[in-house]
Amino acid sequence: MEIIPAKENKKPFSAMEAVLSSLWGIIDIPNWRERWTGGELPLGGGGWFSLEICYIEGKVHFYIRIPSFFKDAATSSFYSQFPDIEIVEVEDYTKKIPRDIPNEKWDLRSEDYVLAKEEYYPIKTYTMFFERPEEEKRVAEEKRIDPLDTLLEAFSTLKPTEQIWIQIVCNPIVESIFPWMEKGKEEINKITKRTSRKKPTSLFQELLNILFPTPAPQKEKTSPLELVAPELRLTPVEKEIVTAIENKMKKPAFECWIKGVWIYRKDKPYTPGANKLIRSYFMGQFSTVHLNYFTYFGVTRMRIHYWFREMRLYLRKRQRLREAIERLPAFFPWNLEGEPPLFLKFLTLFGYRIPPGRRSVCVLNIEELATIFHLPLKVYLPIIHRVEAKKVPAPPLREEKHEIPPPPIIPGV
Repeated sequence: MEIIPAKENKKPFSAMEAVLSSLWGIIDIPNWRERWTGGELPLGGGGWFSLEICYIEGKVHFYIRIPSFFKDAATSSFYSQFPDIEIVEVEDYTKKIPRDIPNEKWDLRSEDYVLAKEEYYPIKTYTMFFERPEEEKRVAEEKRIDPLDTLLEAFSTLKPTEQIWIQIVCNPIVESIFPWMEKGKEEINKITKRTSRKKPTSLFQELLNILFPTPAPQKEKTSPLELVAPELRLTPVEKEIVTAIENKMKKPAFECWIKGVWIYRKDKPYTPGANKLIRSYFMGQFSTVHLNYFTYFGVTRMRIHYWFREMRLYLRKRQRLREAIERLPAFFPWNLEGEPPLFLKFLTLFGYRIPPGRRSVCVLNIEELATIFHLPLKVYLPIIHRVEAKKVPAPPLREEKHEIPPPPIIPGV
């Protein structure tokens, strides 16, 4: 479905966050029978959706691709927060290009984007784009800085014959199926110098401890600094890191795979290096040195240096295009939970490395997703497909009131 934005959007970024929070309800974790006899995927039952920003034929489009059974719920969520937009069901744009790219006339560049650090470290979100409190006298809408404007401005420099697809596929997760919050709690304990809770020992281990007791470790002398509460010993940066990790873990999260594709025709004018516009959007604006930032997943890049370079590059392009059409993560289904496929792990024994990006998927919460994908605050570029006129429903029909005449006056009655 295409989401056509209004000319001006006065809603805050948190409105998109509310929409994503309701879309998280698409999760449907299969049980043992549904998974092993019905073939459903373990993470969310395969009920994921994708948020997409595309430049096609000189126009910028915003799409959401979602299973048909959740269509009405998704439409209601968007209209509840953005009543001035329009949502129309359209044909998939990936059907309008040849399936045998690369060929004599068409070529492409593509790569996946992942988090450089662990999943519990957040990226720079919209709460960090606001100006300082001393500017409170200004109007709230003027204080907002939209990171999407940089990408849309870059799209205006492209040729109408080339296309750019940005696909952010979101798969809702819970801790029991895709554990990541436990690692975040361990990192907080490590930063704050807290003692982590010991894991319960098994019955067999307790029996061994009784039969073969070990001497108790001697207690180390505590320094005067250790008597101070751990929270008071943290530096300002460490406090910010702990707060950021806790804020990320308290909101609903998705397992995401992000893909950028640039498709162009060789026989017509195109913009060399246009695929780097996608990289500058993800790897530039949402980066923080002490928290997290986006990087590319190394094995999906269009760069091969050794051994059958042309043939491997051709196969890699075909594979990336298929994954973009099907909205699948790289090397699906081996790495649905984020780990590289087995044959890549085997090659690491012989010196093959997977830099950068150790996983092909990442965990983003609703605040991070609302920062990356949202409707523009103000549509001022002619390349953006927007709502030209606000549709107002027809007024209700008025019932005609017929006055009942008074009864006639009969003399003598």
